[in-house]
Amino acid sequence: MASHTPKNILITGAAGFIASHVANRMIRNYPDYKVVVLDKLDYCSNLKNLLPSKSCPNFKFVKGDIGSADLVNYLLITENIDTIMHFAAQTHVDNSFGNSFEFTKNNIYGTHVLLEACKVTGRVKRFIHVSTDEVYGETEEDAVVGNHEASQLLPTNPYSATKAGAEMLVMAYGRSYGLPVITTRGNNVYGPNQFPEKLIPKFILLAMQGKPLPIHGDGSNVRSYLYCEDVAEAFELILHKGEVGHVYNIGTKKERRVIDVARDICALFKKDPETCIKFVDNRPFNDQRYFLDDQKLKNLGWSERTAWEEGLKKTIEWYTKNPDWWGDVSGALLPHPRMLMMPGGVEKFFDGSEDEKSESYGSTNPSMLVPSPRFAGSQQKPAFKFLIYGRTGWIGGLLGKLCEKQGIPYEYGKGRLQDRASLVADILNLKPTHVFNAAGVTGRPNVDWCESHKTETIRTNVAGTLTLADVCREHGLLMINYATGCIFEYDAAHPEGSGIGFKEEDKPNFTGSFYSKTKAMVEELLREFDNVCTLRVRMPISSDLNNPRNFITKISRYSKVVNIPNSMTILDELLPISIEMAKRNLRGIWNFTNPGVVSHNEILEMYRDYINPSFKWTNFTLEEQAKVIVAPRSNNEMDASKLKNEFPELLSIKESLIKYVFEPNKKTGKN
Repeated sequence: MASHTPKNILITGAAGFIASHVANRMIRNYPDYKVVVLDKLDYCSNLKNLLPSKSCPNFKFVKGDIGSADLVNYLLITENIDTIMHFAAQTHVDNSFGNSFEFTKNNIYGTHVLLEACKVTGRVKRFIHVSTDEVYGETEEDAVVGNHEASQLLPTNPYSATKAGAEMLVMAYGRSYGLPVITTRGNNVYGPNQFPEKLIPKFILLAMQGKPLPIHGDGSNVRSYLYCEDVAEAFELILHKGEVGHVYNIGTKKERRVIDVARDICALFKKDPETCIKFVDNRPFNDQRYFLDDQKLKNLGWSERTAWEEGLKKTIEWYTKNPDWWGDVSGALLPHPRMLMMPGGVEKFFDGSEDEKSESYGSTNPSMLVPSPRFAGSQQKPAFKFLIYGRTGWIGGLLGKLCEKQGIPYEYGKGRLQDRASLVADILNLKPTHVFNAAGVTGRPNVDWCESHKTETIRTNVAGTLTLADVCREHGLLMINYATGCIFEYDAAHPEGSGIGFKEEDKPNFTGSFYSKTKAMVEELLREFDNVCTLRVRMPISSDLNNPRNFITKISRYSKVVNIPNSMTILDELLPISIEMAKRNLRGIWNFTNPGVVSHNEILEMYRDYINPSFKWTNFTLEEQAKVIVAPRSNNEMDASKLKNEFPELLSIKESLIKYVFEPNKKTGKN
């Protein structure tokens, strides 16, 4: 029997589910082994999964992508890696139907990079490649013998096809270059820490929320489930005793229909399955059964320890105690989720606190490594590429300048929002990671224009925006949508001067202008799209006091102004935040204003004090204003606490005005 004693192990993807259990087990059981974790922190990763190992001296975390050849080579050499356990992969079948290229990039190309690095450095004594039972394809319903390790590979979906392709590379490098490779193919795994796009945690969280459990098709599909700690033990055994060049199935003969899994969860929550289970459309192709022959691994000394009932109870107990482990997972709980393939795993939660960012952990603990740019791989595809609509608009133009400043590749869309085919062409040609919609009709010189151009306003603000959102959804892309907060007005529940602002969940109450009607309408419809981040901008202000769209420029040129406190958006501070929101994969509705309110007079007083000491103005009432405008204007206070919690450094409106607008203009002498 083979024997291997590693010294320095690289575990890829170990901020994810299965690999985190393996990493924590190895770090705990073998203090003489150094374990280096490499994870890019994608949407299904969470540094809290590695909390048990955080303070261990034999643990090191590196944030990075297995697709970066420079980084992988650097780690193998500097950490003297002799063993690789390769878990990192995109694994959710539903995602692969909507974003299959990401699976090819992560699962095949990423594996190839690792293999080539092993070949070049010549230091690795074991390369354990983690594959899946799905590479065998569907098992016949009446089969009494499961697929064994020499069975033909017949994958049936993009996910399993990429895993099979990766296996072929692993086998080829083993035969061509003599790399000491071992491959594992496992059944479904369940337990604590699993991202809830998977069946069991999804059902548990939905049951906790009192929502129906969605069953694909009729629920007759059969699967086998292993508890995570049993699987971690299997990898521990394979690492030490597995034969080089061999494949090992990690499985169980105990099978369950999906409908029975749902019923078992209903029973543990004391819910009636007849009312709790909901049947939904099936996947494009849904294998009826996977069945493995696990005798080879049993001969090595492994056996399943955790009974289904025990493991399910443990899992439910963990999710009950940790309902917010993953934050907002509403998109994952849909019957057919299409999670976004982009950086943005839960990285700020390493120490269990929602307030501390990962950077602070990295600066105080030597076991956290964020590689410098020189190891980012100059030949690698950029992490981000933005597609921006609204080139001729104020916000769209500023976004392009910000991308140039930050070194983010970007292109302006050529298609018109209401022309679906042209939008699809833009996405296929440019292959963006994110889409920013700063296009829309606001009216020139103001929103009164929309009152006499209603069809044009609907075409762009409603039909065009919805079309872009839907095209982005089909291509697995997040859309950052610059919307408006001019859909509210002070009312009895939110009186002027009370400090009680409208929140993200509040329904619009202002219908005074046709522009606001269209924006409120499209915002409500966009709630149905889980790939949209809606930013409610209000009375935007920038440091460019010559721009006629700037709120300060506007009111400084009016002969008379009203004097009402309002929430406003300082673009110099908030537009960079919108880019960061895209990087963090934030979705839903956000009040995109600086905290607090400022009145017209307060702004003009600052303008006088900082810019033009001789400036004077005259106030008039709302009733007097109504006589010189076509459509009423919105006045309100927005509650920016959600944005402030995400970005604690966000300044109040008056502080931001001074820092980003008036101080710079005073110093440079702009007018």
